[in-house]
Amino acid sequence: MSDDNLLGDHLRARREQVTPEMVGLPVHGVRRVAGLRREEVALLAGISSDYYLRLEQGRDRNPSVQVLEALARVLQLDATATDYLLGLGSPRPRSRTRRPRRETVPPQIAQLLEVIGLPAFVEGRFLDILAANRLMTALMPSVQVGENRLRSLFLDPAERALFLDWETLAPRMIAGLRKRIGSDIDDPRFVQLVGELSVGSDEFRRGWARHDVKPLQSKVIRLDHPQVGELSLAQSKLAVEGAEGQILAIYHPEPGTDSAERLALLGSLLPTSSIAP
Repeated sequence: MSDDNLLGDHLRARREQVTPEMVGLPVHGVRRVAGLRREEVALLAGISSDYYLRLEQGRDRNPSVQVLEALARVLQLDATATDYLLGLGSPRPRSRTRRPRRETVPPQIAQLLEVIGLPAFVEGRFLDILAANRLMTALMPSVQVGENRLRSLFLDPAERALFLDWETLAPRMIAGLRKRIGSDIDDPRFVQLVGELSVGSDEFRRGWARHDVKPLQSKVIRLDHPQVGELSLAQSKLAVEGAEGQILAIYHPEPGTDSAERLALLGSLLPTSSIAP
């Protein structure tokens, strides 16, 4: 993977997602490009077509904040995606080849997993599973130390079958990874992961090429569990203090619902010592 033209690649991908109708431009005849033409983006952003072409081609890599904000407006980026675009336009020193950083879960967070009484796990910067309690693994067998959430979602058919809303969940996961990585894509672990997923999954490859960016957010997950049936669980994600890039994910049902009863049933199938009282 090359980071030679991150800004240009991103602009091109986002331009292809915006249609003339979305920005109020008339359409005449057959268009040979997906989304907006370069000259249309330049016109709407108030810059010259030649300058915009230089941005996409990587011949100008340090546009002003005003230009990037104008482009974000034309490309209809939200606040999170705009911040990402501004980050791509900021000069960053070339980094040396780095050794992969070891991610260690703080002891108090590891203890929390064992006493919380809900399915929970800790994921690293690249969505590697760093710690998980047994109720979490009972809920989703692939969530165990050493596995990766993206690899499981895109390469494991059994994992995919577990999620009733896989088609909407998967793109959010891809967009969340891009937000967390930003322009720092030269980490060996990241290069290996994206390469493996791009080769092994057409869905991942297409989703990654869109350059979508989404923030870390809680959501509702719908599962079809082979032992207890359908569950609807809120997934809350919290940054782990003092551990850069680590996220604590907790799954919890609405009290009094069928999902709460089914999660309790799942917990009752585990040895007594495996979950909190």
